[in-house]
Amino acid sequence: MAQVFPFQPYRYSPAAGPLERLLTQPYDKISPDMQRRYLAASPYNLVRIELGERFDTDTDTDNIYTRAAAYLQDFIRQGILVKEPEPAFFVYFQEFTLPDSQQRLTRKGFIGLGAVEDYSAGVVHRHEQTLSGPKKDRRELLEHTRAHTGQIFMLYPDRQGCIDRILEQAAASSAPAAEVKDEYDTVHRLYKISDPDSIRLIQEHMADKKLLIADGHHRYETALAFLRDHPELEDARRVMMTFVNMYSPGLRILATHRVLVGVPNLNPDDFIQRAGQRFRAARLDSLPALKQVWAEQAPEEIRIGVLFAQDPAPWLLSRERKGALDVAVLHEEILQGILDISPEAVREGKFIQYVRGVDSAADLLRQGRGQVAFLLEPTTVEQVAETSFGGGVMPQKSTDFFPKLLSGLCIYKLEK
Repeated sequence: MAQVFPFQPYRYSPAAGPLERLLTQPYDKISPDMQRRYLAASPYNLVRIELGERFDTDTDTDNIYTRAAAYLQDFIRQGILVKEPEPAFFVYFQEFTLPDSQQRLTRKGFIGLGAVEDYSAGVVHRHEQTLSGPKKDRRELLEHTRAHTGQIFMLYPDRQGCIDRILEQAAASSAPAAEVKDEYDTVHRLYKISDPDSIRLIQEHMADKKLLIADGHHRYETALAFLRDHPELEDARRVMMTFVNMYSPGLRILATHRVLVGVPNLNPDDFIQRAGQRFRAARLDSLPALKQVWAEQAPEEIRIGVLFAQDPAPWLLSRERKGALDVAVLHEEILQGILDISPEAVREGKFIQYVRGVDSAADLLRQGRGQVAFLLEPTTVEQVAETSFGGGVMPQKSTDFFPKLLSGLCIYKLEK
C-alpha cells in the first residue's frame, strides 16, 4: 500500500554555521518570540523561508512568500544549502525527556518521500480535521518556493519492529550525518542509508503498510491540492515524510489540557452539581493525588480532572468509557453540554487555552490567567489508529506527539 522512496534533499552545508542556529520547530509551533530569536540566530536561519516576517509595506510582488522564495534561491546559490549527491533514506532519531517526568527516551524513524495519495485510496489516513487558514498559508508558500522544508509525521504499524531494526543497524554502523540539540533539550540525529539493498528492504517492508498522519494534516492536504493543480510536475507526486512505527517504545502522545478564561457566570459549585448528573464526581486532595489515580490504568473509564482557580484540590469526573474518547466527551458533554460553549466558539479560539503539562495548567490558574482547567489523560496510539483507520476524525488538539520534527534537516525541492 505505502509507496516510499529515497531522495536527494538539500541540506545545510558547513558554510551555514552550527545547526543550532539554523533549524526551527514546525511553522505552527513558532511563537512571535521564537521567530525573533530564530531571526537573530543567523542570516541563514530557516525561519526566513518557513515563517518569515510580515510588513505593513508588503505588496503582491514583495511579501512573506516572495521573500521566502528569494531566500531559498539565495541559500542554494551561495552554497548554504547543498543537494545530496545520491538518493538516500535518512534515519532520524530523537532523544528526549518526557515532560512531567525524568524518563529519557529515543523515538526512531526515517525521512523519505511518500506518494501523495487521496484519502479515498485507503493508504493515507487522517485523524484530525483541518482549517482553511493554515492551508491557504502553506499553499502560498509552496507555490512560491516549490519546496517542502518540513516533514509530515507519518505513523505505520509494524508490531515486529522489522524496520526499526534496520534503522538501528544503520545508526550503529556510521557516524551521524547531522546532530543538533533544540530548545527543548531534544537531541536530533540523522544517519544516511544509501546502499541499494537496505533501501530495497525498507521499501519491501513498507509496501503493505497503511499510513496515519500524526502531525502535518494541513501540509499533506496542501500537497494534495498542489498536485491536482500541477499534474505536470512529477516531483509534486511525492512529499517529504518522517515515518515512525506506531508500536515503537519511543513513541509518546502527550495530553493537551484545556484552561478556560472569560466564560461568563462560571460557578464552581453549580458546575460540580450539574456535572454530577452525568459523571461520578470525587474530590481529591491534590494534583499529585490526581496523577496517582492516572498512574493506575483504567482503559474502560473516562477520567477527567477539574481544577478551579484559587482551589488547590482538583475534582475527578469519571464514568464508563463506552467507546468514547476523553477529549470528545470533554467537548461534547462538558464544554458544550454544561458550559454552553458551542463548537463554533471552540473553532474560533474563544475561551480556551491549550496547555501541555498538568503543572503548567495549574500555574496559569495561580497566575490569575484562567478560571478552570480541564485535565486529560493522553490519547493512546491505539485510540488514534482505531479512529483513523475506521474513517473517523478527532476534535482539534486531541493529540500532542512529542517531540516535534525539526524543520530544515532536509528540504525537498520540486525541480521537475
